[in-house]
Amino acid sequence: MSAAVSSYAGDPFVDFRDVWLAYSSELADRGEFAVEDISLSTREGEFIAIVGPSGCGKSTFMKLATGLKMPTRGHVSIAGQAVTGPLKIVGMAFQAPTLLPWRTTLDNVLLPLEIVEPFRSNFKAKREEYAARARRLLATVGLQGYEDQFPWQLSGGMQQRASICRALIHEPRMLLLDEPFGALDAFTREELWNVLRDLWTTQRFNVILVTHDLREAVYLADTVYVMSKRPGRILAKREIALPRPRDLEITYTEAFTTLVYELREQIGSIRKG
Repeated sequence: MSAAVSSYAGDPFVDFRDVWLAYSSELADRGEFAVEDISLSTREGEFIAIVGPSGCGKSTFMKLATGLKMPTRGHVSIAGQAVTGPLKIVGMAFQAPTLLPWRTTLDNVLLPLEIVEPFRSNFKAKREEYAARARRLLATVGLQGYEDQFPWQLSGGMQQRASICRALIHEPRMLLLDEPFGALDAFTREELWNVLRDLWTTQRFNVILVTHDLREAVYLADTVYVMSKRPGRILAKREIALPRPRDLEITYTEAFTTLVYELREQIGSIRKG
């Protein structure tokens, strides 16, 4: 799918319809699915979070949303077009930053432009333009002055900031985040919540965040989906009606803690079921 995919106003940006996935035809024949009967849709620019017990299929959902896996049954469309393979309009960041140790921060951020078309064909000719874009992006996440540092010279939080910049350098329309802050200390994690909040507020790309951290989900998302244990199903959808822009003080309010408690109760009942 090309980066020029268009979506029509009012149409869902992400659209899952009765999606089932088994990781092989043999498993499908035995009725052993990783996820089953997934139906959800998101608006353009919406920030959603997926929560649920370990092994419930959250990462499988991400693979379906990026085109890395095709559904065994059902239909997935992104930006108004059926997903038939890996998408170019998607950026991804994971729990481990996976920066290449022999490349500087700047060169790590530039990596997608070296390997993904249409940027790859123009990379040598436009390297300075692309480098300027990367420097601006790094500055927005507080990494100005660290462009020439190597990953081993950066803290874990700084590496994750660089990883998010790398995921956004090609200006994707959707950002997928798989436990991106799970390995960080609580203080750094909350700092990066605000970095992500500010980037999303400015650019309004779609976000799908997979997380075990219910406070993180409620703080960042417009909508939180709760998945069942394997095989994963969507059991609940919770709109987060907290006002935006949000800052960390809201995490101490009764409205916030009530939402977190209700989600925790929901997941607790899943584990007991």
